[in-house]
Amino acid sequence: MLKSDFSYELPKELIAQTPIEPRDASRLMVLDKRTGEISHHIFHEIEAMLRPGDLLVINDSRVLPARLLGVREGTGRPMEFLLLAEKAKDCWEVLVRPGKRAKIGSRFVFGEGLLRAEVLDILEGGNRLVRFEHEGLIYNVLQQIGQMPLPPYITEKLKDPERYQTVYSKELGSAAAPTAGLHFTEGLLRKIEEKGVGIAKVTLHVGLGTFRPVKENNITDHKMHSEHIYLPQETADAINRTKQNGGRVIAVGTTSCRTLEAAGQKGLPIQAFEGCTDIFIYPGIELKVIDGLITNFHLPESTLIMLVSAIAGRENILRAYETAVRERYRFFSFGDAMLVI
Repeated sequence: MLKSDFSYELPKELIAQTPIEPRDASRLMVLDKRTGEISHHIFHEIEAMLRPGDLLVINDSRVLPARLLGVREGTGRPMEFLLLAEKAKDCWEVLVRPGKRAKIGSRFVFGEGLLRAEVLDILEGGNRLVRFEHEGLIYNVLQQIGQMPLPPYITEKLKDPERYQTVYSKELGSAAAPTAGLHFTEGLLRKIEEKGVGIAKVTLHVGLGTFRPVKENNITDHKMHSEHIYLPQETADAINRTKQNGGRVIAVGTTSCRTLEAAGQKGLPIQAFEGCTDIFIYPGIELKVIDGLITNFHLPESTLIMLVSAIAGRENILRAYETAVRERYRFFSFGDAMLVI
C-alpha cells in the first residue's frame, strides 16, 4: 500500500486558521463506515446520533505552552525551542531552530533569565537533549513565558490560548492538542451524559510525530513515533461493560483511538494500561476495541488519514474528503469534524 494512495487535493484557503465560536457550532460530516453514505450536520447535533449505552472515550491531555523564544548566551542570537518530552527531571527532548546554534554545551536564556538551558546531547533525527535551570516548577515557568505550539500550517495568532485546549483537558504533557475534542462544550457533554451515554477518559500526550510526514513510499515501512498513554481501570471497566451490553465504544480523536487499540493488542477484555505505544493503524489492521470515531479532517498522506481509512475504508474516506472540499468544510486542527460510525 503506497502513501500516494492517501493523497487528495486541498485548496489552501480551506485550512482553518482560527477556531469557530462557539466550539460546537462547527460543521459535522457523518460517514456510515459500512455503506459510505454521507450526511451533513452541525456538531452540537451529534447528541442525536449517539444512543443510550454508548461510550465516548476522551483524551484529557493538556497542551504545554511549550514554544520558547530566547537567545544564546554570549551572542544574543535568537533561538526557538519546542519542548517535546521530559526524559528525566528538568531534562527534555527539544526541537530547536536554528539547529546549527545548538551544539553540545551551548547555553540559552529565556524569559530574561527565568529559564536557562544547556544542550547535553544531539539525538537521532536532530532533536536535542536539554537540561533546564529555573526556580520552582518548570510548568509554572512555562505558563509565564511559553507560547502555544500551534501547527506550522496555522499562521494567524491565537487570541485565547484556551481555544487550543479541550474543555476537559487536565493532564499537562502534550506538544499538540487532541483536536477532535475541541468541538465539545461543557453544556454539550452534559446533554450527552443525560441521554445515557457514558464518558470515559484516557491520557495520551501528543508528540510532534503527529505532524511528521510519511517518507517511505510503502506505508508499512513507516516507523511510527512513540507516545505515552494511560488507560485507567475505571475506563477499562466502562469499555468492557459497554461491550457486554451491546453499546458502541466511540473514540474522540485519533489519540483516544490509538490508546484504546494499543490496549486492545493485549487482548480482551480490556485491562488498565500505562506505558508507551508506537501503534500504527492503517487499512488491513484489525480494530479490536472501537466501533466509531469522532475526528477532524487530516493532512494528505498522513498517518492520521491512514488511521481513519482503517476504520471506514480508503475509498469511503477519500470520497468523503472530496465531498468535504466540494462543500467547503474547514480542514485540520481548527477545522470541522467527522463522525465515522
